[in-house]
Amino acid sequence: MLSRLGALLQEAVGAREPSIDLLEAFVEHWKGITHYYIETTDENTPAKKTDIPWRLKQMLDILVYEEKQQAAAGEAGPCLEYLLQHKILETLCTLGKAEYPPGMRQQVFLFFSRILAQVQHPLLHYLNVHRPVQKLLQLGGTAAGSPTEKEEVHFTTVLCTKIQQDPALLTYILEPSLQGKKAVGKKETSSHQDKSSPLEPSIRVPKVDGESWGAQATGTHLPGGTEEPDSGLGENNLLTSLIGLCKSKKSRVALKAQENLLLLVGVAPQAAATYLVQRSPLCSAMAEHLCQLYQAMPSFLDPADIATLEGISWRLPSAPSDEASFPGREALAAFLGWFDYCDHLIREAHEVVAGALAKAVTEKLFVAILQPQLVHVAEQRILTSTALLTALLHQLSSPALLQEAVGFFVGTDQQPEAPEDSPHSLCSHLIGHCDHLSDEISIATLRLFEELLQKPNEQIIHVLLLRNLEGRMYVARGLPEPESYEDSLDLEEDPYFTDGFPNSGFQPTSRLPAPTPHLDGKTAVTEIVNSFLCLVPEEAKTAAFLEDTGYDTYVHDAYGLFQECCSRVASWGWPLTPTPLDPHEPETPFFEGRFLQVLFNRMARILDQPYSLNLQVTSVLSRLALFPHPHIHEYLLDPYISLAPGCRSLFSVLVRVIGDLMQRIQRVPQFSSKLLLVRKQLTGQVPGEQMDHHTLLQGVVVLEEFCKELAAIAFVKFPPNSPHLNLPSPPQGHV
Repeated sequence: MLSRLGALLQEAVGAREPSIDLLEAFVEHWKGITHYYIETTDENTPAKKTDIPWRLKQMLDILVYEEKQQAAAGEAGPCLEYLLQHKILETLCTLGKAEYPPGMRQQVFLFFSRILAQVQHPLLHYLNVHRPVQKLLQLGGTAAGSPTEKEEVHFTTVLCTKIQQDPALLTYILEPSLQGKKAVGKKETSSHQDKSSPLEPSIRVPKVDGESWGAQATGTHLPGGTEEPDSGLGENNLLTSLIGLCKSKKSRVALKAQENLLLLVGVAPQAAATYLVQRSPLCSAMAEHLCQLYQAMPSFLDPADIATLEGISWRLPSAPSDEASFPGREALAAFLGWFDYCDHLIREAHEVVAGALAKAVTEKLFVAILQPQLVHVAEQRILTSTALLTALLHQLSSPALLQEAVGFFVGTDQQPEAPEDSPHSLCSHLIGHCDHLSDEISIATLRLFEELLQKPNEQIIHVLLLRNLEGRMYVARGLPEPESYEDSLDLEEDPYFTDGFPNSGFQPTSRLPAPTPHLDGKTAVTEIVNSFLCLVPEEAKTAAFLEDTGYDTYVHDAYGLFQECCSRVASWGWPLTPTPLDPHEPETPFFEGRFLQVLFNRMARILDQPYSLNLQVTSVLSRLALFPHPHIHEYLLDPYISLAPGCRSLFSVLVRVIGDLMQRIQRVPQFSSKLLLVRKQLTGQVPGEQMDHHTLLQGVVVLEEFCKELAAIAFVKFPPNSPHLNLPSPPQGHV
C-alpha cells in the first residue's frame, strides 16, 4: 500500500499534468498517519522508524505543488482548505505533546517549520494555524537541555522571519485573547470552520471548551498525558520559548535564539511593545537571569582577572584558555556576556521596551544586588563589586541603560556642593572610596570613575564637576590681571608655601617672560605649555637622559583623545567662552566639590603613594582636563588665573608638590642617579629592585610625565588659530 501511494504521489507531484487528484493523495497520506494510531500495538518504535515522517513530507510537497498550480494568487487550494478545515495542525500538536511515538514532537516541529517557511500563503492569519502554533510553542523552551532544542529554535526562526515581514502578526500571536477573535485581514472563512471529513479516520482526542481536534468516534486512545494544552496557554509563548532557548548550553542554539529575540523586539510595533512591557515576562526574565548569573560567580574575583574579560561579546563568548584561566572565569564570562546581550537588546528594541528593560536591569542588578556590596564594610566585597561595575560600564552602550546607570552612579542633584554637606548617596560613597585606606579599592574606584567619564552623558560631568564651577567663583574679584609670570606664579610667595624654599642648591627651571594675551583675553598657548613643562626642576627630570622626545608623544595621544572627547560632547551645547564674572563678591566661598577635592588631595600626596595609584589619579585628572568646557579648561589648565582667597587649582596643587619635592631632594643621597635608575626600571630597561626612597622616586617620575601630559592637552585644546600640529609617531617604551 505504501509503495502504491508513493508512486501515485510521485506522479502527482512530479508530472507536469498530474494524473490523480491532489486532494485525494493528501487525504490518503493523512489517513495513513491516523491509521498508525489505530492499528499500531508497539508504543516504543521511534517516530523516525515509522512512515509518519515520510507521509508528512509528502503532504508538505503536495501543499507546495498545489500552491504553484493555483491560477489565482492568494487563494487557498483544496488541500490547504482541508488542512485548515480539519484542524490537522492542532491534531499534530496534540501528538507532539504526547511524544507518541517517541520522537513525534521533533517531527511536529519540523513539519510546522517547513509548512510555514515553504507555503507562501499567509497561514499565520488563520485561527486554525496560529492557535496550534501557540500551543506548540508552549511545548518548547520549558526546560534546559530539551532534546528538541534544535528543532525549536528553527521553528522560532521561521516565526520571527514571518513577523519581520509582517510586524502586525506579533501582537496577534502574542495576545491570547485574540485566539477566539476573527483572524487578521479576515482570512478565516466559513469553509475553515471545524468540520469532520468522512475520509478522516477517527482517533480519540480530548475535548476542550466544547471543541474537538478531530472527528469523535471510537478508536485507540493516545498514551497518558496527551490532554490538549490549555486554551489560555499562558501569555507570550513565543517570548518564553525564545528566552528559554537563549539559556541553552548549546552555543549555536542560544546564539540563534538571541538573534531571534533581537529581531522580535526590534520590529515590534507600538501596541506589541506596550504589550511586551505590561503583560509579558520579558523584562523581568532577562534581568532575573542576569542576577542568577551574578549569584553563580565566586564571591571574590581579582580585579585584574575581571579586566581580562572586559569587552566580551555575547556573539563571541570567550572560551576558556590556559593563559587566562582563573577560578570563576566561565561564570564571569557568562555574566558579562548576558549583560552585553541585555545592553544590545535595549539598544535595538522599541523605545518602550528599551526603557522598561533598562529600568529592570538597574533595579534588580545595580540597586538590589551591587549597591549593598559597594557600601559594605568588607573590603573584598567592595573591590569585586567595583571592578565588576567598571567592566559593565565598559560594555554599556545603549542610551536607555546608560541613562539609568548614570542616575544610579551620580544621581540627579544639580545644585553646587558645599563643604558642610553630608551626603549619603552612592556617589558620595564611591568618591570616598577614591581616598580609601586600601590602595586597591582606591585604584579600582578611580578606574570606575575614569570609565564613567568616557560615557556620552552630560549629567556625569555636570554632577561631578561643572555644577561647582558655575559662576567661576574660583576667580578672584576686583584684582587686576597679572602683568608677568613672576607676579602670578612666584613660588616663594605662593600662599600654599609657608616655609619657602630652603637654600638647597636646587632651583626651579628659569622663569618665563610675561605671557602675551590674545585679543580675546586668552593666554598664549606657548606660555601655558611652558608653565607645565618648566614646573619640574631640571634636577628632577630624567627623560632627557634616555633620549626621550619630551612631550611630543603626549601631544600625539592627546590630540586623538581630545578629538574623541569633542565628538562625544558636540551635542551638549557647551559655551565657547567662560561665563562673564559677576563683579560682586559671591555669597558663599568656592568649593571645588568632593570629587575634585579627593583628586587634588591624592595629587598632593603623589610623592608618598604607590606608583599604580599615582598612575590612576593622574589618568582621571587627564580625562577631566580633556573636556572642552571653558570653565574646566580655565580651572584645570590655566596657570595664570587669579584664584580667590582659599581656593586651589590643579596647577597650584602641583606647585605645592614641587615645593615639597625641593625640600625632600636634599635628604636623598645620589638623588639624580637613583631617579634615573628607577625610571629605567619602570620602562623595563633594567631589572626592578627595591631601594631606599623608592616610592618617592617613582612619584617624581610620574609627576614629570603628568606635567608633560597636561602641557600636551593644553596645546591641543587651544583655539584653531594655534600652530599647525606636527604630530610624531609615539616612541616605544615611554612611561
